[in-house]
Amino acid sequence: MLSDAEWQALALSLKIAGSAVGWTLIPGVALAWLLARREFRGKALLDGVIHLPLVLPPVVVGYLLLLALGRQGWLGHWLQTTLGVTLPFTWQGAAVAGGVMAFPLLVRAVRLSLEAVDPKLEAAAATLGAGRWRVLFTITLPLALPGLLTGSVLAFARALSEFGATITFASNIPGETRTLPLALYTLIQTPGKEAAAARLCALSIAIAMLSLIASEWLARRARRRLQERDR
Repeated sequence: MLSDAEWQALALSLKIAGSAVGWTLIPGVALAWLLARREFRGKALLDGVIHLPLVLPPVVVGYLLLLALGRQGWLGHWLQTTLGVTLPFTWQGAAVAGGVMAFPLLVRAVRLSLEAVDPKLEAAAATLGAGRWRVLFTITLPLALPGLLTGSVLAFARALSEFGATITFASNIPGETRTLPLALYTLIQTPGKEAAAARLCALSIAIAMLSLIASEWLARRARRRLQERDR
């Protein structure tokens, strides 16, 4: 059985991961559509910036977040003085860190799904009088739903497992920012806590596997519904 502290870490991890997906979903879909449907100068540069968190050490991402969103950062100072929002060392900051690390996975999955949608279907709908937004919400996004679901679940799993950026930007505060990976790290550093560390390790593996299985199941179900609708 999990202890109260371990249940707290699990609940906090789920809340942070869900919040990370929530704030990245709309900008992620928008950027995926832009990269899939538009050609413009600087497209390769934008694509590279979006995918930087995949290749940068997570600690570097956390440090950059501190520079930008810290109390003395160019954006963090404005948020604190204007809106009264402080992100470092809070669970909201942990959600920001997790979302930044998960963002490339979401964008890539949705972009690949959008690129698989035949533009002729969108053009046909437009010639029949459908506006741009109606085409997007009735043709493009429904056909790209499998990729959207897959990207969301993968982003959730990535945010759930984030460690380096979270501990750098949000620290390791019990009940506030101590997620499952941070709780596991703390137990590993504590003598006599090997059994508790093993429990959290097994729990993390189980959640990761469930996320991958759910991603595949949701994608298959969405594709099946689309095929049934087209018959």
